[in-house]
Amino acid sequence: MNEISKKRIVIVGLFIVLGLAFLLSAVLLIGNLRNSFTKKIEVYSIFEDVSGLQKGDNVWLSGVKVGTISSVTFNGKSKVKVSIQVNSDVRQYIPNDSKVKISSDGLIGNKILVIFGGTETAKGVQTGDTLIVEKTFSSEDMLNTLRKSNDNIFAITNDFKTISKRLVDGEGTAGKLLTDNSLYTNINKATTSLNTATVEAEKVMRSLKVFTSNLTKEGTLANDLTTDTVLFKTVKASVLQLQQISNTALAFIKNLNQKTSDSTTSMGLLLNDKESGTNLKETIKNLKSSSIKLDEDLEALQHNVLLKKYFENKEKK
Repeated sequence: MNEISKKRIVIVGLFIVLGLAFLLSAVLLIGNLRNSFTKKIEVYSIFEDVSGLQKGDNVWLSGVKVGTISSVTFNGKSKVKVSIQVNSDVRQYIPNDSKVKISSDGLIGNKILVIFGGTETAKGVQTGDTLIVEKTFSSEDMLNTLRKSNDNIFAITNDFKTISKRLVDGEGTAGKLLTDNSLYTNINKATTSLNTATVEAEKVMRSLKVFTSNLTKEGTLANDLTTDTVLFKTVKASVLQLQQISNTALAFIKNLNQKTSDSTTSMGLLLNDKESGTNLKETIKNLKSSSIKLDEDLEALQHNVLLKKYFENKEKK
Protein backbone atom coordinates (compact mmCIF):
# COMPACT_ATOMS: atom_id res chain seq x y z
CA MET A 1 0.00 0.00 0.00
CA ASN A 2 1.46 3.32 -1.07
CA GLU A 3 1.64 6.49 1.01
CA ILE A 4 -1.23 8.21 -0.85
CA SER A 5 -3.63 5.39 -0.06
CA LYS A 6 -2.71 5.55 3.62
CA LYS A 7 -3.43 9.29 3.77
CA ARG A 8 -6.75 8.74 2.04
CA ILE A 9 -7.73 6.09 4.59
CA VAL A 10 -6.75 8.35 7.48
CA ILE A 11 -8.76 11.24 6.07
CA VAL A 12 -11.81 9.05 5.52
CA GLY A 13 -11.49 7.71 9.06
CA LEU A 14 -11.36 11.20 10.49
CA PHE A 15 -14.46 12.21 8.56
CA ILE A 16 -16.25 9.10 9.80
CA VAL A 17 -15.29 9.82 13.43
CA LEU A 18 -16.37 13.44 13.13
CA GLY A 19 -19.66 12.38 11.54
CA LEU A 20 -20.36 9.92 14.31
CA ALA A 21 -19.55 12.59 16.91
CA PHE A 22 -21.93 15.08 15.28
CA LEU A 23 -24.61 12.38 14.97
CA LEU A 24 -24.26 11.41 18.63
CA SER A 25 -24.44 15.06 19.69
CA ALA A 26 -27.58 15.60 17.59
CA VAL A 27 -29.24 12.53 19.11
CA LEU A 28 -28.39 13.70 22.61
CA LEU A 29 -29.70 17.19 21.93
CA ILE A 30 -32.87 16.15 20.12
CA GLY A 31 -33.88 13.43 22.58
CA ASN A 32 -32.72 15.35 25.66
CA LEU A 33 -30.67 12.31 26.49
CA ARG A 34 -28.03 14.45 28.09
CA ASN A 35 -30.26 14.45 31.16
CA SER A 36 -29.85 10.72 31.39
CA PHE A 37 -26.57 11.36 33.12
CA THR A 38 -28.17 13.75 35.65
CA LYS A 39 -28.74 12.41 39.16
CA LYS A 40 -32.44 11.89 39.85
CA ILE A 41 -34.88 10.79 42.53
CA GLU A 42 -38.04 8.78 41.93
CA VAL A 43 -41.46 9.62 43.42
CA TYR A 44 -44.91 8.21 42.74
CA SER A 45 -48.53 9.19 42.26
CA ILE A 46 -51.64 7.02 42.10
CA PHE A 47 -54.21 8.06 39.45
CA GLU A 48 -57.70 6.86 38.63
CA ASP A 49 -57.29 7.99 35.02
CA VAL A 50 -54.02 9.14 33.41
CA SER A 51 -55.83 10.55 30.32
CA GLY A 52 -53.19 9.29 27.88
CA LEU A 53 -50.10 10.10 29.96
CA GLN A 54 -47.20 7.92 28.76
CA LYS A 55 -43.67 6.93 29.66
CA GLY A 56 -41.22 9.63 28.68
CA ASP A 57 -43.64 12.55 29.05
CA ASN A 58 -42.20 15.62 30.72
CA VAL A 59 -42.70 16.78 34.31
CA TRP A 60 -42.98 20.53 34.95
CA LEU A 61 -42.66 22.73 37.99
CA SER A 62 -43.56 26.43 37.71
CA GLY A 63 -43.08 26.25 33.94
CA VAL A 64 -39.68 24.55 34.18
CA LYS A 65 -39.00 20.97 33.11
CA VAL A 66 -37.71 19.09 36.16
CA GLY A 67 -38.11 15.45 35.17
CA THR A 68 -39.85 12.76 33.13
CA ILE A 69 -42.32 9.92 33.52
CA SER A 70 -40.36 6.73 33.98
CA SER A 71 -43.23 4.24 33.98
CA VAL A 72 -47.02 3.95 33.93
CA THR A 73 -48.34 0.70 35.44
CA PHE A 74 -51.60 -0.60 36.83
CA ASN A 75 -51.98 -0.64 40.59
CA GLY A 76 -54.91 -2.77 41.69
CA LYS A 77 -58.14 -3.06 39.72
CA SER A 78 -58.89 0.60 38.87
CA LYS A 79 -55.76 2.54 39.82
CA VAL A 80 -52.70 3.53 37.79
CA LYS A 81 -49.28 4.04 39.38
CA VAL A 82 -47.12 6.69 37.73
CA SER A 83 -43.39 6.74 38.52
CA ILE A 84 -41.85 10.20 38.27
CA GLN A 85 -38.13 10.83 37.95
CA VAL A 86 -37.24 14.30 39.24
CA ASN A 87 -33.85 15.98 39.03
CA SER A 88 -32.29 15.81 42.46
CA ASP A 89 -31.05 19.39 42.26
CA VAL A 90 -34.66 20.75 42.37
CA ARG A 91 -36.08 18.51 45.05
CA GLN A 92 -35.65 21.22 47.70
CA TYR A 93 -38.15 23.33 45.71
CA ILE A 94 -40.76 20.53 45.80
CA PRO A 95 -42.42 20.15 49.25
CA ASN A 96 -43.39 16.59 50.15
CA ASP A 97 -47.06 17.69 50.38
CA SER A 98 -47.12 18.98 46.80
CA LYS A 99 -49.81 17.93 44.35
CA VAL A 100 -49.68 16.77 40.75
CA LYS A 101 -52.11 17.13 37.88
CA ILE A 102 -52.22 16.16 34.23
CA SER A 103 -52.10 18.97 31.69
CA SER A 104 -51.17 19.57 28.05
CA ASP A 105 -48.04 21.07 26.52
CA GLY A 106 -49.72 23.83 24.53
CA LEU A 107 -53.20 23.79 22.99
CA ILE A 108 -52.91 20.42 21.25
CA GLY A 109 -49.53 19.27 22.59
CA ASN A 110 -48.44 16.16 24.40
CA LYS A 111 -49.56 15.31 27.90
CA ILE A 112 -47.41 16.61 30.73
CA LEU A 113 -47.43 16.21 34.49
CA VAL A 114 -47.45 19.43 36.50
CA ILE A 115 -46.20 19.63 40.10
CA PHE A 116 -47.72 22.49 42.15
CA GLY A 117 -48.76 23.58 45.61
CA GLY A 118 -47.28 22.47 48.90
CA THR A 119 -46.44 24.42 52.05
CA GLU A 120 -43.22 26.30 52.61
CA THR A 121 -42.65 24.64 55.99
CA ALA A 122 -42.79 21.12 54.53
CA LYS A 123 -39.61 19.17 53.79
CA GLY A 124 -38.40 18.52 50.26
CA VAL A 125 -39.41 15.32 48.50
CA GLN A 126 -37.36 12.18 48.97
CA THR A 127 -37.08 9.03 46.90
CA GLY A 128 -40.20 6.89 47.37
CA ASP A 129 -42.55 9.74 48.39
CA THR A 130 -46.09 9.74 47.01
CA LEU A 131 -47.50 13.01 45.71
CA ILE A 132 -51.22 13.73 46.00
CA VAL A 133 -53.20 13.79 42.76
CA GLU A 134 -55.36 16.85 42.03
CA LYS A 135 -58.32 15.74 39.93
CA THR A 136 -58.78 17.88 36.84
CA PHE A 137 -61.36 18.00 34.10
CA SER A 138 -60.31 16.13 31.03
CA SER A 139 -61.54 16.83 27.53
CA GLU A 140 -63.91 13.89 27.91
CA ASP A 141 -65.31 15.36 31.13
CA MET A 142 -65.83 18.67 29.37
CA LEU A 143 -67.56 16.95 26.47
CA ASN A 144 -69.81 15.07 28.90
CA THR A 145 -70.61 18.33 30.69
CA LEU A 146 -71.37 20.04 27.37
CA ARG A 147 -73.55 17.09 26.38
CA LYS A 148 -75.52 17.33 29.62
CA SER A 149 -75.83 21.09 29.20
CA ASN A 150 -77.07 20.58 25.67
CA ASP A 151 -79.66 18.07 26.88
CA ASN A 152 -80.79 20.50 29.59
CA ILE A 153 -81.07 23.35 27.07
CA PHE A 154 -83.07 21.11 24.76
CA ALA A 155 -85.44 20.16 27.61
CA ILE A 156 -85.80 23.81 28.65
CA THR A 157 -86.53 24.79 25.05
CA ASN A 158 -89.25 22.15 24.77
CA ASP A 159 -90.76 23.25 28.09
CA PHE A 160 -90.69 26.89 27.01
CA LYS A 161 -92.31 25.93 23.71
CA THR A 162 -95.10 24.11 25.56
CA ILE A 163 -95.58 27.00 27.99
CA SER A 164 -95.68 29.60 25.21
CA LYS A 165 -98.25 27.53 23.30
CA ARG A 166 -100.44 27.26 26.40
CA LEU A 167 -100.15 31.01 26.90
CA VAL A 168 -101.23 31.67 23.34
CA ASP A 169 -104.12 29.20 23.64
CA GLY A 170 -105.26 30.90 26.86
CA GLU A 171 -104.67 27.90 29.11
CA GLY A 172 -103.83 28.30 32.77
CA THR A 173 -103.97 31.41 34.91
CA ALA A 174 -101.29 33.29 32.98
CA GLY A 175 -102.88 32.39 29.65
CA LYS A 176 -106.32 33.52 30.80
CA LEU A 177 -104.81 36.70 32.14
CA LEU A 178 -103.31 37.43 28.72
CA THR A 179 -106.39 36.51 26.67
CA ASP A 180 -109.41 37.07 28.95
CA ASN A 181 -110.26 40.78 29.16
CA SER A 182 -112.87 40.23 31.87
CA LEU A 183 -110.26 38.62 34.15
CA TYR A 184 -107.99 41.60 33.62
CA THR A 185 -110.89 43.94 34.42
CA ASN A 186 -111.65 42.07 37.63
CA ILE A 187 -108.02 42.21 38.68
CA ASN A 188 -107.96 45.92 37.89
CA LYS A 189 -111.08 46.45 40.01
CA ALA A 190 -109.58 44.42 42.84
CA THR A 191 -106.45 46.56 42.63
CA THR A 192 -108.57 49.71 42.78
CA SER A 193 -110.44 48.37 45.80
CA LEU A 194 -107.16 47.52 47.44
CA ASN A 195 -105.92 51.05 46.83
CA THR A 196 -109.13 52.43 48.34
CA ALA A 197 -108.74 50.17 51.37
CA THR A 198 -105.16 51.37 51.71
CA VAL A 199 -106.34 55.01 51.71
CA GLU A 200 -108.97 54.22 54.35
CA ALA A 201 -106.36 52.40 56.42
CA GLU A 202 -104.15 55.48 56.24
CA LYS A 203 -107.06 57.61 57.51
CA VAL A 204 -107.58 55.21 60.41
CA MET A 205 -103.89 55.35 61.20
CA ARG A 206 -103.99 59.15 61.20
CA SER A 207 -107.01 59.07 63.53
CA LEU A 208 -105.18 56.71 65.85
CA LYS A 209 -102.18 59.02 65.72
CA VAL A 210 -104.38 61.98 66.74
CA PHE A 211 -105.97 59.91 69.51
CA THR A 212 -102.61 58.82 70.88
CA SER A 213 -101.36 62.40 70.75
CA ASN A 214 -104.43 63.45 72.77
CA LEU A 215 -103.46 60.97 75.43
CA THR A 216 -100.53 63.22 76.31
CA LYS A 217 -102.38 66.53 75.82
CA GLU A 218 -103.64 68.00 79.09
CA GLY A 219 -107.32 68.91 79.36
CA THR A 220 -108.62 66.22 77.00
CA LEU A 221 -110.91 63.40 78.12
CA ALA A 222 -108.45 60.76 76.95
CA ASN A 223 -105.65 62.34 78.99
CA ASP A 224 -107.91 62.70 82.04
CA LEU A 225 -108.93 59.05 81.80
CA THR A 226 -105.32 57.93 81.66
CA THR A 227 -103.86 60.36 84.23
CA ASP A 228 -106.66 61.40 86.67
CA THR A 229 -107.14 58.47 89.03
CA VAL A 230 -110.22 60.03 90.69
CA LEU A 231 -111.97 60.48 87.34
CA PHE A 232 -110.97 57.00 86.33
CA LYS A 233 -112.40 55.50 89.53
CA THR A 234 -115.64 57.49 89.03
CA VAL A 235 -115.99 56.27 85.45
CA LYS A 236 -115.20 52.74 86.59
CA ALA A 237 -117.87 52.92 89.34
CA SER A 238 -120.41 54.27 86.82
CA VAL A 239 -119.62 51.46 84.45
CA LEU A 240 -120.04 48.93 87.26
CA GLN A 241 -123.42 50.49 88.19
CA LEU A 242 -124.53 50.39 84.57
CA GLN A 243 -123.48 46.78 84.44
CA GLN A 244 -125.48 46.01 87.58
CA ILE A 245 -128.53 47.83 86.15
CA SER A 246 -128.12 45.91 82.94
CA ASN A 247 -127.90 42.61 84.86
CA THR A 248 -131.03 43.54 86.87
CA ALA A 249 -132.92 44.44 83.70
CA LEU A 250 -131.85 41.17 82.10
CA ALA A 251 -133.03 39.23 85.17
CA PHE A 252 -136.34 41.13 85.17
CA ILE A 253 -136.90 40.47 81.47
CA LYS A 254 -135.99 36.83 81.96
CA ASN A 255 -138.44 36.55 84.86
CA LEU A 256 -141.10 38.35 82.84
CA ASN A 257 -140.60 35.96 79.96
CA GLN A 258 -140.90 33.01 82.32
CA LYS A 259 -144.09 34.42 83.83
CA THR A 260 -145.66 35.22 80.51
CA SER A 261 -144.82 31.77 79.17
CA ASP A 262 -146.24 30.05 82.28
CA SER A 263 -149.97 29.50 81.72
CA THR A 264 -150.57 28.94 85.46
CA THR A 265 -149.93 32.61 86.26
CA SER A 266 -152.51 35.31 85.67
CA MET A 267 -150.35 37.17 83.16
CA GLY A 268 -149.41 33.96 81.35
CA LEU A 269 -153.07 32.94 81.37
CA LEU A 270 -154.12 36.28 79.84
CA LEU A 271 -151.39 36.14 77.20
CA ASN A 272 -151.57 32.46 76.29
CA ASP A 273 -155.19 31.40 76.96
CA LYS A 274 -157.46 32.71 74.17
CA GLU A 275 -160.62 31.92 76.13
CA SER A 276 -159.44 33.92 79.16
CA GLY A 277 -158.51 36.79 76.88
CA THR A 278 -161.93 36.72 75.29
CA ASN A 279 -163.62 36.66 78.70
CA LEU A 280 -161.51 39.57 79.82
CA LYS A 281 -162.52 41.54 76.76
CA GLU A 282 -166.17 40.76 77.40
CA THR A 283 -165.82 41.81 81.05
CA ILE A 284 -164.20 45.09 80.05
CA LYS A 285 -166.98 45.64 77.50
CA ASN A 286 -169.65 44.91 80.13
CA LEU A 287 -167.98 47.23 82.60
CA LYS A 288 -167.98 49.98 80.00
CA SER A 289 -171.65 49.36 79.25
CA SER A 290 -172.48 49.27 82.95
CA SER A 291 -170.62 52.54 83.48
CA ILE A 292 -172.66 54.20 80.75
CA LYS A 293 -175.91 52.93 82.25
CA LEU A 294 -174.79 54.05 85.71
CA ASP A 295 -174.17 57.55 84.36
CA GLU A 296 -177.66 57.58 82.86
CA ASP A 297 -179.18 56.39 86.15
CA LEU A 298 -177.36 59.10 88.07
CA GLU A 299 -178.55 61.72 85.57
CA ALA A 300 -182.13 60.45 86.02
CA LEU A 301 -181.78 60.60 89.82
CA GLN A 302 -180.68 64.21 89.63
CA HIS A 303 -183.92 65.11 87.87
CA ASN A 304 -186.10 63.07 90.27
CA VAL A 305 -188.53 65.19 92.29
CA LEU A 306 -187.66 63.48 95.53
CA LEU A 307 -183.91 63.94 95.17
CA LYS A 308 -183.86 67.18 93.17
CA LYS A 309 -183.83 69.38 96.29
CA TYR A 310 -180.86 67.33 97.71
CA PHE A 311 -178.74 67.84 94.61
CA GLU A 312 -179.64 71.57 94.48
CA ASN A 313 -178.53 72.06 98.12
CA LYS A 314 -175.30 70.16 97.37
CA GLU A 315 -174.56 72.38 94.38
CA LYS A 316 -175.10 75.49 96.54
CA LYS A 317 -172.67 74.22 99.15
